[in-house]
Amino acid sequence: MAATAVRYLRSVGAPTTAAAPATPAAPLPRPALRAVREGERAPLDPAAFRSVLGHFASGVTVITAPGEPGPAGFACQSFASLSLDPPLVTFMVARTSTTWPRIARAGVFCVNVLGAEQGGLCRGFAVSGGDKFAGVSYGPAPATGSPRLADVPAWIDCTIQAVHTGGDHLIVVGRVEALGTDPAAAEAGPLLFHRGAFGHFSP
Repeated sequence: MAATAVRYLRSVGAPTTAAAPATPAAPLPRPALRAVREGERAPLDPAAFRSVLGHFASGVTVITAPGEPGPAGFACQSFASLSLDPPLVTFMVARTSTTWPRIARAGVFCVNVLGAEQGGLCRGFAVSGGDKFAGVSYGPAPATGSPRLADVPAWIDCTIQAVHTGGDHLIVVGRVEALGTDPAAAEAGPLLFHRGAFGHFSP
């Protein structure tokens, strides 16, 4: 059978041995880096950027994670729901954050949604360094063991699904493993942040 196949290939002029590998093509030249040319718009002024985007009111959360020698956490405005199926949420964190590496090592986190009267709690988690959990009541979230702060209106317990770069921030995607609310705490409404100050929601 094999001999018949070889004879046929020879009769039609097809090669019966493996061809030598082709010489790899030379890589394409890298495109030249392009700077802003004369007359083009300069980068946005950071102060103006912050001022304009400050008109967008946001809720306030504290992102927490378990760890050694103690838990980690930071105040975060840039939190949002991302997907229903599968259940995903996202938050953004500065690449210079000293808390983020501890959360990344844990691989899990809990989003604590703050209520209208928890501005002081937010300020405590907004500072860098020190023991942010000193005097703060919390217990373990059911799925990951991340700190679930006491008396927050809502909490979302997550595992880290993916991390993407976004300029000077990281975009963290979490898969929701458990979540819940405290109806009594939610009575006061949410803590809002608008133009550099805390505010309350008035229906």
